[in-house]
Amino acid sequence: MKKFGLVASIVAATLALAGSVVAQTYPSKPVRIIVPFAAGGAVDTLARLVGSKLSESLGQPVIIENRPGAGGNIASDVVAKSAPDGHTILLTTSGQALSPSLYRSLPYDAAKDLIPVTQLVASYLVLVASPKVPVTSVKELIALAKAKPGGLNYGSTGVGNPLHLTMEMLKRAAGIDLVAVPYRGDAPLNAALIAGQVEVAVLPLATSRGNIEGGRLRGLAVTNAKRTAVLPDLPTIAEAAIPGFESSSWQGFFVPAGTPADIVKRIQSLRARQATFGNEIVGSTPEQFAAVFKAEMAKFARIVEEAKIPKLD
Repeated sequence: MKKFGLVASIVAATLALAGSVVAQTYPSKPVRIIVPFAAGGAVDTLARLVGSKLSESLGQPVIIENRPGAGGNIASDVVAKSAPDGHTILLTTSGQALSPSLYRSLPYDAAKDLIPVTQLVASYLVLVASPKVPVTSVKELIALAKAKPGGLNYGSTGVGNPLHLTMEMLKRAAGIDLVAVPYRGDAPLNAALIAGQVEVAVLPLATSRGNIEGGRLRGLAVTNAKRTAVLPDLPTIAEAAIPGFESSSWQGFFVPAGTPADIVKRIQSLRARQATFGNEIVGSTPEQFAAVFKAEMAKFARIVEEAKIPKLD
């Protein structure tokens, strides 16, 4: 037994030394940040901001690669199957915790194939209306939707992301029927709202703030539990119409399972520390983010089941 203990200690020490050596030589080539959404959206914007700072700190180019589709699962699968050396990073949203409950099957294991690195930001979501729609509040929207069942559309940037889920939660809580119209990203959805092609949507504050302040979109409420300092006059949905309603989002880094702990910690320590267009900077540790991710998966599983949202293929 003593010999076994000595061997185990030697192996552990060797692995720790190897990890330190790997971390010291990291990165040895350009780093890719894989984004599950089209260019121009909130996640892509954050990726480019953070990527610029990471490049300065790491001394290597950081390439932003957009892999939209399948509710973010295409990008997640790319990263899950990449070499676990820290050179491929996934920057995604809380939709990552929703996918296991929403899809019949995934090409990767969300709980085992990716390591949470850090929650970069907590994101505010905003319920907005086209200026061509005669509503100025959540209560007015609910009244109009009830007067015209199925007669209003809402824009969505994909099934299974936080924007889609939040609108489905709102429909259920308010007892209204809105028809989803899909768009490939925040930019075309914003354009459709401004033109009146769709009536309402839930959007990230990061990509809707300018249009709200410029009068091109009408902000109705934030979906979060508290107001945002960026648009302090905008009430929460809970305040405005539906007590207890709350839906928020986050954006964070993941890397492939098997990535050395030293590299995970180095990536986490190099997070951007500046204002990010209305998001709240978090910068949690891998352990803290892992706990959040686990809790979010359980929460979304309950929501999908209670809302009877059909599984996707």
